[in-house]
Amino acid sequence: MSRGDLTDSEWRILNPLLPDRGERGPPISDKWRTVNGILWVLRTGAPWRDMPDRYGNWNSVFVRFTRWSKLGVWDAAFETLASLGPPADEEHAIDSTIVRAHQQAAGIKGGIKIRKRSAARAAASRPKSTSARTPKATR
Repeated sequence: MSRGDLTDSEWRILNPLLPDRGERGPPISDKWRTVNGILWVLRTGAPWRDMPDRYGNWNSVFVRFTRWSKLGVWDAAFETLASLGPPADEEHAIDSTIVRAHQQAAGIKGGIKIRKRSAARAAASRPKSTSARTPKATR
């Protein structure tokens, strides 16, 4: 078992939530290994082709993932797991002190300049979103 793979206790919870066979073909031979391969790709963000061989054929794992996604297997599993609640020893919280934004997300260097238009000038000018030459529709 590799770091990040499902433990025995985690697999006992997840296994009943996943189908034992597809619409066609034989039963899934090693569902645990397939799920670990799917989780490896999702966790690392690597391409499917770069998935380690210990998880099986990358294309088989990819096809299983996409079929289960289209059938809503992952949504149903997530809903069931979420209804169980977090384990007592594994509660997590995220706040703004650990979430980083890219430096360009802060805005323009030097701040945003806001110019105020005089009330007379604003009233005299036509709105920028409509053209004066647009004909009105008649019935």
